[in-house]
Amino acid sequence: MDISAFLDRKLTRRFETYDSDQDGYIDRSDFEQAAARTTAAFGLSDDDLRAKHFHELLLGLWDHLWAVTDTNDDDRISLTEYKAAFAQGLLERPESFDDGYVPFLDALLAVADHDGDGYLGVDEYVRWTGALLNLPRSVARTVHSRLDHDGDGLISTDDLLAAIRAYYFSEDPDGPGAWLLGPLD
Repeated sequence: MDISAFLDRKLTRRFETYDSDQDGYIDRSDFEQAAARTTAAFGLSDDDLRAKHFHELLLGLWDHLWAVTDTNDDDRISLTEYKAAFAQGLLERPESFDDGYVPFLDALLAVADHDGDGYLGVDEYVRWTGALLNLPRSVARTVHSRLDHDGDGLISTDDLLAAIRAYYFSEDPDGPGAWLLGPLD
């Protein structure tokens, strides 16, 4: 798979959001920290079933990413390894991508949908993206408004999945995926 300059910038940005401690590598502790921050942001204890499920899925995502990306067996992923995995087909087609992300988004919604309405309001969105992805509040608010296509202040998991899919598969700089993690440098 060829990585365009635009996708290259998006991959770099995604790598940065994975790298919780900003040491230039992604490792299991980055995922553990992100899971703990996210569930704590919504007041869930470690023994809450929603928190446990979210932690399991996020660490499963790490296990998969690590298995296909860590080519030098140092138990961490460099930006070069991350991009090389995409060039070698880590995300072959949107349908296989959906298979992995739908359960994750369901678990995320179980944690982040604080009011239980089945959608993410702006405050819920700001809280989970700040905790999981280290997005600044102002950026998260902007992203939420861009994803809220009908202007009702709510984002569904379908909206979020479409934006995540577009992040990796669309070359449209004005599309829903282009701004998913804030402005690209």
